[in-house]
This record gives sequence, structure tokens and C-alpha cells, in this order.
Amino acid sequence: MSESQPNADAPANTASPEKDPSDWVTGDEPATGAQKSYLETLTRQTDEDVPNDLTKAEASQKIDELKSS
Repeated sequence: MSESQPNADAPANTASPEKDPSDWVTGDEPATGAQKSYLETLTRQTDEDVPNDLTKAEASQKIDELKSS
């Protein structure tokens, strides 16, 4: 048997460009359970309250904001 070789035709392992949350097709849907849980974790270290009615896009932007603080 031959050794496994990487496929020369395969694309390089590059990160896909990040899409702005305001451009998401599902951005107006309610935030996911995972987003809500992560926001709760991040806000434990702050005095901020996270509204329960965030959209997916708003939750993503809030997560980015809290992570960069």
C-alpha cells in the first residue's frame, strides 16, 4: 500500500471570510441557546445585563464586543 499523500488539488486550509452579522440570512431569528449561554458566561465578569430578545446577529455582535473588552 502507498502512504497517504495530501491531495494536491485540495484547497489550502484557509479561514473563510467572516460575514458581517447584519448580512446573515438568519440574522433576524432569535439568538441560539449556545449564544445565550455564552453571553451569560461572558457577562458574569461584567455588570452588563443581556436582553432575552436578542437576534442571532445582535447576540453575535454582543459576544464580539464582550470578548474584545
